[in-house]
Amino acid sequence: MRAIPELGTTPTDLFDYRLPPEAIAQQPLADRSSSRMLVLGADGDLADDLVRGLPAQLRPGDCVVLNDTRVRAARLRGRADGRAAEILLVSELSPGRHLALVRPARRLQPGAMVTGPGWRAQMTAAWSAHPGGRVVLVEAEPGIDLNAVGELPLPPYIREPLADPERYQTVYSAGPPLSAAAPTAGLHLTHALLAELSRCGVGICSVRLEVGLATFSPIREASIEAHQMHRERFRIGPEAASQITRTRARGGRVVAVGTTVVRCLESCPDGRGGVLAQAGETELYLRPGSSFQVVDGLLTNFHQPRSSLLVLVSAFFGGPRVRAAYAHALAQSYRFLSFGDCMFGWAA
Repeated sequence: MRAIPELGTTPTDLFDYRLPPEAIAQQPLADRSSSRMLVLGADGDLADDLVRGLPAQLRPGDCVVLNDTRVRAARLRGRADGRAAEILLVSELSPGRHLALVRPARRLQPGAMVTGPGWRAQMTAAWSAHPGGRVVLVEAEPGIDLNAVGELPLPPYIREPLADPERYQTVYSAGPPLSAAAPTAGLHLTHALLAELSRCGVGICSVRLEVGLATFSPIREASIEAHQMHRERFRIGPEAASQITRTRARGGRVVAVGTTVVRCLESCPDGRGGVLAQAGETELYLRPGSSFQVVDGLLTNFHQPRSSLLVLVSAFFGGPRVRAAYAHALAQSYRFLSFGDCMFGWAA
């Protein structure tokens, strides 16, 4: 990643870097909290730690905010004209009608039909957000639960099967399965680590953002400003909003576990450092020059090149700190992406 220019259109290739295939974690560690955590110091120093060291980075009165969404078994594998086909259900527009990504997109044009065990799906229209995007009408036979016949939507760069599907869920996930991908920074946390944070006087609360295309779609445009950030549904409940607002009012710091939490909270600032209780959709696109009104600290994984997530963390921490952190992580054999290691720091 090269230095970010001060003014004008920002080329996407400034957020590119070489990610060796061997640096991409293919399996989660046996102990979630034993993942490595790179700590970004305010003075530019970098310190190697483990996730279980997170409590030492916080102080009583701080508040850690989680995204408690649960991942759907959103990948359907079937056949179209006798050949293999795949559908990733990204979000539901209405009962049975979904925005989806399909493969192979060239064959699965509007009108095509994909069938699987107990279900069928018709491509009804193109979805312009993605070359493989389709509006899909899915019909299941009576008694068939798509979440039971589908598969967890592991990212395409993970090529090894996952023995335990719960390892692609956070330990605190709650409610019905809603997301098309996991809020991966939260995969590092354990019940024991959360209990230790509480014993240290750190507050914990949850919000919910349904992870979808806005989170995992790469930037294909030449400039980051030309990238279209897609909508994702979210909810900040009254209790969480009150706790976050009280934390800021009392001088505590708000720590987001993952970029999805940052987007959620920064979509609803109250203008006084706190956050509003709200539910809806957000298309907030955080990039260099954006202001962060709610979140003070961030625990986040290492992200793909040319991604809106890398743009977000560069805006939050500052481009030079992120470039130094990624260079250090690669040199020190940190594990990257969904099942990889993470970094922690305070806003620039």
